[in-house]
Amino acid sequence: MANIGIDGLASGLDTTTLINNLISIEGTPQTLLKNKVSAATGFITSMQTLNAQISALATTAATAAKPASLQAYSATSSSTAATVTASATAAAGSLDLVVGATAQAKTAVTAALTAWPDSPAVLTFTSAAGKTVEVTAASSSLDDVVTAVNASGAGVSALKVASGTDAAGAVQYRLQLTSKTTGATGDFAVHRGTAAEVTAGTAPDLLAEPGAAVVKSARDASITLYAGSPAEQVVTSASNTFADLLPGVSVTVTAVSAPVDKPITISVSRDTATAGKVASGLVSSLNAVLGAITSGQATTSSTSATGNTTVKGGAYTGQSSVRAAQIALQSAASIPVDGRSPATIGISIGRDGSFAFDADKFQAALAADPAATQSMLSGIAERVAAAATGASDKTTGTLTAVITGQQSVVKDLGVRIADWDLRLVARRATLQTTYNNLEVKLQALQSQSTWLSSQISSLTSSTSGS
Repeated sequence: MANIGIDGLASGLDTTTLINNLISIEGTPQTLLKNKVSAATGFITSMQTLNAQISALATTAATAAKPASLQAYSATSSSTAATVTASATAAAGSLDLVVGATAQAKTAVTAALTAWPDSPAVLTFTSAAGKTVEVTAASSSLDDVVTAVNASGAGVSALKVASGTDAAGAVQYRLQLTSKTTGATGDFAVHRGTAAEVTAGTAPDLLAEPGAAVVKSARDASITLYAGSPAEQVVTSASNTFADLLPGVSVTVTAVSAPVDKPITISVSRDTATAGKVASGLVSSLNAVLGAITSGQATTSSTSATGNTTVKGGAYTGQSSVRAAQIALQSAASIPVDGRSPATIGISIGRDGSFAFDADKFQAALAADPAATQSMLSGIAERVAAAATGASDKTTGTLTAVITGQQSVVKDLGVRIADWDLRLVARRATLQTTYNNLEVKLQALQSQSTWLSSQISSLTSSTSGS
């Protein structure tokens, strides 16, 4: 049960304030511990931010270190009838082609119907490859036929389309059937009847019935290479994309092109701008990390009103692990690769420890010797990635170890602060009891003093009367 304060009951003292002041003085060690927690927490946050930056640098450097990081190519087409994309495995060059056809799925419609003529409704689809799929609907309802076809593995989708009314005024519909894939391989035949009846030749061809029609035939896309020459060659594709026309180059056709005398020219060239972004991105990420470290190492000074100057270190001042990471990163990006300085491809270190990237010099080196430039950049990036990973790895990183250590310190300080909470609660209870008892005793003494005074006063009165 908590003690209840009896402020100034007898003494007139503000005992609650007095106890609070005493607790505040006795709690000074706990306040110091809390200040340590605040400082350590701020340091941890700062270190975690730096660690995340260095980890991002490791990822950027690992990407730049890949043997094909600079092998970017761009591709263009002289006509909107064909679009082209190039991957890192492409090669520079050009090719002329003529688009003869675009890929198309087969679409067919039945004659106008009010309901399926057979009950139960049975259809057999035969693919271009000769595979047969028998479909049986739940009833002769056209809706059930559509559901059954769409749920089957025939590779055909069905749709019920309104088609006016018959002579008696009954609403009619056509069944529209479309292959799910484009190209000649998506062709199909459909008969009314079972697969056995189709084999026996007794099942009627649904699309040959009066009123039925093939709206679109299944068709491959086709292009002609070297048109008009003895080497003329036609290439087909089930889709509108020709993925293997050239190594690393994908061509997608969208329309039939102009006559043979005006072919479409597909051009592939090295994308030097993208290659430059890989190198400049590595330098930018590296400078961001080095800049953060330099900023965190800077000291600040302030002068008080009395003229005293105070110098305060930065978050990383005196942190050997941060300094080691800084030196490792600077060395990784500046020392020679196979006897050649990184400056030969436009990457140089300045007096302040930051790096500069000369885009023109890099492009000149890339044009003169792409393989050597790739080797140089890969070597630099690989060393930077290793240095960054060594500092930021989530289990073995040197900065990670510092963060983990400080988190343990904060946890220990938290336990000690909690112990002080209990100690101060107990001390407050003791002081409260002591001052309560003091007030009670003073009250008793004051009561006794009052009684004695009254007795003396009474005796004095009796003596005077005698």
